[in-house]
Amino acid sequence: MSSFFEKKEILENKVKYFTSEAILEGIRLRNNEILNFVYKKFYPFISAFIICNSGDEQDAKDIFQEAIIIIYRKTKQGKLELNCPFNAYLHSVCRILWLQQLKKKKLESEELKNLEIFINPEIDITEEIKENYSYRLYQIHFKKLGKDCQKLLLLFFDRVPLKKIAEIMGYKSAEYAKRRKYLCKKSLIKSIKSDQEFKKD
Repeated sequence: MSSFFEKKEILENKVKYFTSEAILEGIRLRNNEILNFVYKKFYPFISAFIICNSGDEQDAKDIFQEAIIIIYRKTKQGKLELNCPFNAYLHSVCRILWLQQLKKKKLESEELKNLEIFINPEIDITEEIKENYSYRLYQIHFKKLGKDCQKLLLLFFDRVPLKKIAEIMGYKSAEYAKRRKYLCKKSLIKSIKSDQEFKKD
């Protein structure tokens, strides 16, 4: 059976189909060919690393997906400039995310195994982690709102004028639409704040 390091060498020999720049552009454009390539070539090693360090397959999938979302958002915002190969950057992002999870699970004192295979460029994704965490909570609790509140808030987030929102929703006035928007938003915030995950942060 191939060792973790032998598998890494095989990956590095096959990863040359796409340059790092091509991969970033493919992620930015949500190109299926690039995304499939990234998953097939890089996921096995992220999975092996996480399973080797107190995680399981589902943890690996979650961490890998979150890393790709972070990279996607940074490329969309024009904030990502690589100073290392793409696989090194991806590995580092996944490592940082997994360390965050270990802290939540109170396993931060455990020494990570096979860490030496990861090139460790100076990467700070603190804000991106917070954004992803907040967005996941928002999605969960937004879906718990009534359909009217969901529709109203989506219109508001799309910057539709209150007068137009009132027409679309069948409200009697823009003032009533404003009041409904306030109540829906208040309900959403209350729901998020009552979440145990929110309280942990």
